[in-house]
Amino acid sequence: MNTTTDFTKSQAESAEAHESAHVWRIEPSSGWVSLKLAELWEYRELLYFLTWRDVKVRYKQTALGVAWAIIQPLFTMLVFSVFFGKLAKVPSDGIPYPIFCYTALVPWTLFANGLTQSSNSLVGSSNLITKVYFPRLIIPMSTALSAAIDFLFAFGVLIVMMLYYGVVPSRNIMALPLFISLAVIASLGVGMWLSALNVQFRDVRYVVPFITQFWMLATPIAYSSSLLGEPWRTIYGLNPMAGVVEGFRWSLLGLNTSPRPILIVSFLASLAILISGAFYFRRMERSFADIV
Repeated sequence: MNTTTDFTKSQAESAEAHESAHVWRIEPSSGWVSLKLAELWEYRELLYFLTWRDVKVRYKQTALGVAWAIIQPLFTMLVFSVFFGKLAKVPSDGIPYPIFCYTALVPWTLFANGLTQSSNSLVGSSNLITKVYFPRLIIPMSTALSAAIDFLFAFGVLIVMMLYYGVVPSRNIMALPLFISLAVIASLGVGMWLSALNVQFRDVRYVVPFITQFWMLATPIAYSSSLLGEPWRTIYGLNPMAGVVEGFRWSLLGLNTSPRPILIVSFLASLAILISGAFYFRRMERSFADIV
């Protein structure tokens, strides 16, 4: 009788040990935590599917579909060309004003769309956040990356405009991927800040359009940063998009003035925004499921 009891007890202990070896307990972190970049790599397929989901949802049941990616920067260029190019006679560094302006609007649209969409991404994915565990950083990352689809269509129009105006890019075009990456980095960094704040303060979504409009006016889109003298032009690079816009013009339109000083400052500013945004996002992540 004792032998049977001991055998049953040992079986129960073995089953309990086996069960405890496969139990994961998720607890909120405290203080500043690591970014867990290796975990992001493990969930790279989820990042791909969420990015593709955002693209499909954006154009689902729309009459014009992806044409909106072209209409937005194109009509903005037309308005700027009339008021700033024709009426105000704003200098455009010897480049026809329409292509001078549109070349800046292409990376700006990439930045603005990524910022706007990622700022509300966590609230829009509340059902997913409260039910499944995964690195929450993937959500703003996917929305920021989905804006790259719009960028490709807008960039295609830019190529057509370059052919129309007879603009032949020099070897500076090899640096173009650097400026595209810089725009994505800046968009993602600001998006992580705003998305984490939007979970706690829902009025952030009302502030985002104002921030975007003000930032656009503070970026050399309708005008050139060459209107500023040094050292103010270099300091102007604290606006990350200033270096991106001037870099696009330099690499595509064959401008002689290298944007190296302003680009270095813009790169450092973008990197600071990205790193600080990522750490702030991870610190606030512990309360997302409870608040969202």
